[in-house]
Amino acid sequence: MKVIAFKRELQGTGASRRLRISGQTPGIVYGGTEAPVKISLDHNALYHALKKEVFHSSILELEIDGATQQVLLRDFQVHAYKQLVLHADFQRVLADQAIQMKVALHFTNADVSPAVKLHAATISHVLNEVEVSCLPGNLPEFITVDLSTIDVGHSIHLADLTLPEGVTVIAHGKNQTVATALVPAGHVSAEAAAPAEGAAAAPAAKKGKK
Repeated sequence: MKVIAFKRELQGTGASRRLRISGQTPGIVYGGTEAPVKISLDHNALYHALKKEVFHSSILELEIDGATQQVLLRDFQVHAYKQLVLHADFQRVLADQAIQMKVALHFTNADVSPAVKLHAATISHVLNEVEVSCLPGNLPEFITVDLSTIDVGHSIHLADLTLPEGVTVIAHGKNQTVATALVPAGHVSAEAAAPAEGAAAAPAAKKGKK
């Protein structure tokens, strides 16, 4: 994904305010072997880009005055109540140096899992993203969590995830729960209800024979 920016020379609160009034957002690029560079970006383009998941979890092609470099969005600030992006931070990445990044989880196949099909269970997503470590070229846009085998009372943990090649999860020593399946309180699964219905039908049939 490509991002267009321009170098800015003026600094300070007043300069940033004037920049925003003109429809620009101040930002900075840092990291790598070069010195930090203060930049400005088109506010509307940045505002709409921030709504896209890929903008937060992929390598961006940042063009500054015609020169392109690879970066990651590291931070951004928005106004408390206005639809206004106040600042954006980008970090340069090097192809041979591992990066750490939070990546979104995409959950699939819940509707065909035993928990849902047999027990009408609710599958709760405990985590919506995970932090990973990998080379920039291996950074996934998202990680898929397959729920097709989850059953009632069971959970999926970080160690159960199928990760793309070259990608590792930063777990900080904890095998956190990613998703869990539970039957809602007061709800009887179809499997449990079947014997009960059969037992109720038997006395009724017996009574009819007298």
